[in-house]
Amino acid sequence: MLTTNIRFPNLGIELKNVASGIDVFGFRIAFYGIIIGIGMLLGWLIAEWMAKKTGQDPEFYLDFALIAIIISVISARIYYVIFAFDEFRDDPLSILNTRTGGLAIYGGIIGAVITAIIYTRIKKYSFWLLVDTGCIGLVTGQLIGRWGNFFNREAFGKYTNGLFAMQLDLRDVAYDYRAPLHYLQTKYEGRPDALERILEIRNNTILVEGAEYIQVHPTFLYESLWNFCLLILLVLYTKHKKFDGEIMLLYLIGYGLGRVWIEGLRTDQLFLWGTPIAVSQLLSALIVVASLGLLVYKRHKSRKISA
Repeated sequence: MLTTNIRFPNLGIELKNVASGIDVFGFRIAFYGIIIGIGMLLGWLIAEWMAKKTGQDPEFYLDFALIAIIISVISARIYYVIFAFDEFRDDPLSILNTRTGGLAIYGGIIGAVITAIIYTRIKKYSFWLLVDTGCIGLVTGQLIGRWGNFFNREAFGKYTNGLFAMQLDLRDVAYDYRAPLHYLQTKYEGRPDALERILEIRNNTILVEGAEYIQVHPTFLYESLWNFCLLILLVLYTKHKKFDGEIMLLYLIGYGLGRVWIEGLRTDQLFLWGTPIAVSQLLSALIVVASLGLLVYKRHKSRKISA
């Protein structure tokens, strides 16, 4: 479907004829890609603003962004493909098609951090200062980029009838929600919780004007709002930071905590090979613990230096 209605019944909101993209000279451009691009642009502008605010050279961040954005997109795709390779096994060339989704933010973060390490060593610049400034732009890009999932009708959660419950046309979501049971049992073998979530959604479809709708948590919205709050807190705290790198560590802790919660609601998780463990949820928890430990260590060290 090119357009569909998206409903938030408990909020009394119905969005009519929501398109997933636009046609330009016969070429389909997905809103997913457009929104990701807007997020990257605004993220860079916010990083430049933060650089000026903290007395740094904004041009340095432009040069870094031109490299980091390319590497991050590639690494975000690689991360997704690694943990969802079954989707591409029969058509490897589809790996190159990112217009319909399939970019994992943690892959992008990993790529950006590696790029920052190499770039700052070459330029003889403080890595920790760069990531403090850059993470403000990163979280901006994330809160905007998540709306690409909205237009793709993806990255939603399990069934709910809560306040923010979202209804999507069954014909406009992933195949799992209308696939034969034997297909799902094979796909989710060894992952009973994931299968149960899919079946719960299927068992609670709703008929709206002759069309079947599923009703789910809008987890993309939760993450976007979480990131917005995180952005405000990080910007406000910047002038109070005790050492370079503190803002980045606070970002990793804040984002990681939100992702542990939100990933636990999702039905399209990427799993650690051969296990029922959601890889992004596990990685989020590890990042929170590691960042919290490093934050405590560096704060203790900065107090000793200032004493």
